[in-house]
Amino acid sequence: MSSSYDKFQKRRLISSYFSVVLSVFLVLFLLGILGLFVVNSKKLSDDFKEEIAMTVFFSNDANDSILKAFGDELKTSKFVKSSVYVSKEAAAKQHTDIIGEDFMTFLGTNPLQNSYDIHLKADYIVSDSIRKIERELRNNVMVSDIVYDKQLVNLVNDNIKKVSFWILIISGFLTLVAVLLINSSMRLSIYSHRFIIKTMQMVGATKSFIRKPFIWRSINLGLAGSVLAVLALIATLFYLDNSYPNLGILADKLMIGLVLLGVIVGGILITWLSTYFATQRYLNLRTDDLY
Repeated sequence: MSSSYDKFQKRRLISSYFSVVLSVFLVLFLLGILGLFVVNSKKLSDDFKEEIAMTVFFSNDANDSILKAFGDELKTSKFVKSSVYVSKEAAAKQHTDIIGEDFMTFLGTNPLQNSYDIHLKADYIVSDSIRKIERELRNNVMVSDIVYDKQLVNLVNDNIKKVSFWILIISGFLTLVAVLLINSSMRLSIYSHRFIIKTMQMVGATKSFIRKPFIWRSINLGLAGSVLAVLALIATLFYLDNSYPNLGILADKLMIGLVLLGVIVGGILITWLSTYFATQRYLNLRTDDLY
């Protein structure tokens, strides 16, 4: 009879441990996904910004040496990510491919101008910086016009601010939910041992002595859940990187490493604090209040 009861108690104990590890794993995995999204959100927004091109057109008086000197200047400019020279012949061919017919056959001449397509660095894709860059480029007397989508620049920056604000709100909310869920799991685990805690206290054990095994057990469970969450996050990262290589999800290894480390530290810290306060609560209760 006692053997059957012992087996039942052992199964119940294993089930309790498994539920704690599973809850810690699921919560930290979701929190880690959010952290990785936050880390990569700036990169994604920067990549989108840097797709916006500024086109600098030159007058027909600009010779090859002037155009080459301008290109060399762009290579050393702190605000330029990349630049491409587009001759008026190449521009005419592009237009011909787009409209499906050679417009120069009835115009008799090529009205297009030599130009540079410039992609600025993301930090400079703001209205004030672009206007300053535009004024600086217009100081070149050979520049006839500068064209870029001003409305798109304003729209992108406004939307990024809104998205960043909501990401901050959602991150804070999910972090709070994660702490509450893990805390609830640990409190339930301690609740099942409340009589053991009070019995140990009644026979003279100190509070620190009683807390110690429960805290170590919770740390081990939190570590197990954290490690599982990290492994799942790494598998997710490699899957996304293989499926969408252009996103460069694994490019910032330092930030990814910090997020994964944060998951492990967070899992251990939350379970430790939850267990400490849960055991402290039952240590401070009177025996009658346990029921």
